[in-house]
Amino acid sequence: MKKITIILFAGLLLLSSMKSFEPDMWALFSKTKFVEKLNDEFGMYFLYPKFPEELKEFEGKIVTVSGFYIPLDMNASNIAVLSKFPMAECFFCGGAGPESIVVGYLKANPKRKIKTDEIVKVRGKLKLNENDIDELNFILQDAEIILD
Repeated sequence: MKKITIILFAGLLLLSSMKSFEPDMWALFSKTKFVEKLNDEFGMYFLYPKFPEELKEFEGKIVTVSGFYIPLDMNASNIAVLSKFPMAECFFCGGAGPESIVVGYLKANPKRKIKTDEIVKVRGKLKLNENDIDELNFILQDAEIILD
């Protein structure tokens, strides 16, 4: 009986160690440094990202980000914006920085209406944007919303 217990315990340890590792994308995004540079087209200074190498390793890979849903005027579209913080504290409305928001371009519209500040997960292929000021810095392409 003691051998069976030891074997079962060892099997459980092995199975638990095989669990897939999901990186904390917000922690990686927060390591991005931003540098103010003059944009010749607009004649204004903008913040441009300098992505850390450990984040660049995830570019082109499927990642999952969990955050607060921020609605846009185009709520019925296939775009999902997530914030690390609730809307009152997000980059657009509060004092957070550009490292605290991500946009997901969804393969399909959400199956239901998502409420402001509802916590959702978005999974997609990570694209890092260094230069396009009309786009967010962290983009999930071919994304899907994972509703629990």
